[in-house]
Amino acid sequence: MIRLKSEEEIALLRENALMVSKTLAEVGRHIEPGITTRELDAIAEQYIRSLGAVPGFLGFEGFPATLCMSVNDVVVHGFPSGYKLKEGDIVSVDCGTIYRGYFGDSAYTFPVGKVDARTQQLLDATKHSLELGIAQAVAGNRTGDIGEAIQSYCENLGFSVVRELVGHGLGTDMHESPEVPNYGRRGHGVKLREGMVICIEPMINAGRKEVYLDENGWAVHTADGKNSAHFEKTVVVRHGQPEVLTTFEFIEKNC
Repeated sequence: MIRLKSEEEIALLRENALMVSKTLAEVGRHIEPGITTRELDAIAEQYIRSLGAVPGFLGFEGFPATLCMSVNDVVVHGFPSGYKLKEGDIVSVDCGTIYRGYFGDSAYTFPVGKVDARTQQLLDATKHSLELGIAQAVAGNRTGDIGEAIQSYCENLGFSVVRELVGHGLGTDMHESPEVPNYGRRGHGVKLREGMVICIEPMINAGRKEVYLDENGWAVHTADGKNSAHFEKTVVVRHGQPEVLTTFEFIEKNC
């Protein structure tokens, strides 16, 4: 069942989105060659708690950390570890909060130092495809309009869209209806209504679209070992123009 949100609920989701946006920027300030993903996870947990929230992912369905830290060929749900980031890596940082009973959720893929030209193109394309998808998140459209905008743009650049993982609704639960695929056909899928709050999150591979699940039961890897990028924002469906709750401004100003 899809729950439309009241303006009071949207205000709480907006507060969570701001906290997640600031946390991602705080983590991004420390991303450099030599730091471990576990160290970054500790920075995020401390920062979230300093804001008066609690980590949304920690313990969620057994997940053992504050952040999903997905390096290079890991699409999503990577565990923080003792791995030291290297020059040329990319790392998707997916972050969640819980504040006053509501969730925040956003992700950003950071380059570690200087990356090669094709990897930078992957990052740029994935982030731009997110904005193209968001532009379709208006009342009266359908989830297929979002997916088609993302898919057509990325595939025209020679990248591929992961099929097994999708965006989702957000509220008092981390994953609510509807599912928001990053592929599809215009005019198909769930009809978007004023007051829906959804997370749009393209997961785009440099190579083939196929993925596999790690033996740990969480991390999703590209089947061909090539890089994958992931960006996510929380959006309110409105008439005429979507309202974007997440901002990347803190990241791009300070990192």
